[in-house]
Amino acid sequence: MAKLMLGLPKGSLEESTVAMFAKAGYKIQISSRSYYPTIDDPEIECMLIRAQEMSRYVEEGVLDCGLTGFDWIQENGSDVYEAAELVYGKVGRNPLRWVLAVPESSGIESVKQLEGKRISTEAVGMTKRYLEKNGVHAKVEFSWGATEVKPPRFADAIVEITETGSSLRANHLKIIDTLCVSTTRFIANKKAMEDPEKKHKIENIALLLKAVLAAEGKVGLMLNVKKVDLDNIVGKLPALEHPTISPLSNGEWLALNTIVDEHTVRELIPELKRCGACGIVEYPLNKIVE
Repeated sequence: MAKLMLGLPKGSLEESTVAMFAKAGYKIQISSRSYYPTIDDPEIECMLIRAQEMSRYVEEGVLDCGLTGFDWIQENGSDVYEAAELVYGKVGRNPLRWVLAVPESSGIESVKQLEGKRISTEAVGMTKRYLEKNGVHAKVEFSWGATEVKPPRFADAIVEITETGSSLRANHLKIIDTLCVSTTRFIANKKAMEDPEKKHKIENIALLLKAVLAAEGKVGLMLNVKKVDLDNIVGKLPALEHPTISPLSNGEWLALNTIVDEHTVRELIPELKRCGACGIVEYPLNKIVE
């Protein structure tokens, strides 16, 4: 088949995206001097693109698929196929929020108080639609970056994206409303999805990326238990569904395999040991395919 053109987000999601693809089985290498990363799959060609522009290029067919935020798909009004929702970010696994923020000392508590004021943002279209919905007339200016430092000298308020809110707080800004909650989406060109080979490839990538995120914060546990202790030990395990239990050559013993939240093992392993389990092995997980 013709190479699949894959767009990777340049910027804040760059490192976490490459790490996610690595767990999915794709080794991507990015050179500081090139916008064309290498990937260890001869059927894929990668290009680094700003998330703000990704959906436009996917819609136009310049790229077959790519990763971008739901917010930018909405901002650009792009007509694309959504292959997967992928909840991950620069510092965590929480959705991002586009928020309306004002200086803490401004006395502004509602969007209604921004009538005739100036708002700085990268998401001009989203902000204008929000103001129209609330019946507010304000001047919306495009921000080329460092939006948090604009108030109060260059703007009365900002609409900015945040994951934790820490940058806003550091600049003495308070959130007074949320315009949009956004997660990363793996999107595809609709014509590319009509090509059986490209569709197959895109669906495989989507499955693997979702499996990587499903495994985040999980570990596997293997342990041996006596039959007489089985019910007690199984009762201690917060399994993903049900543990896998297999007989051992010694008829009195069983092997148990399960998946648990990683943060529970520091309490769970000693408790399992006290209940009679032995040969306990904890192992990392790259993927969980539901």
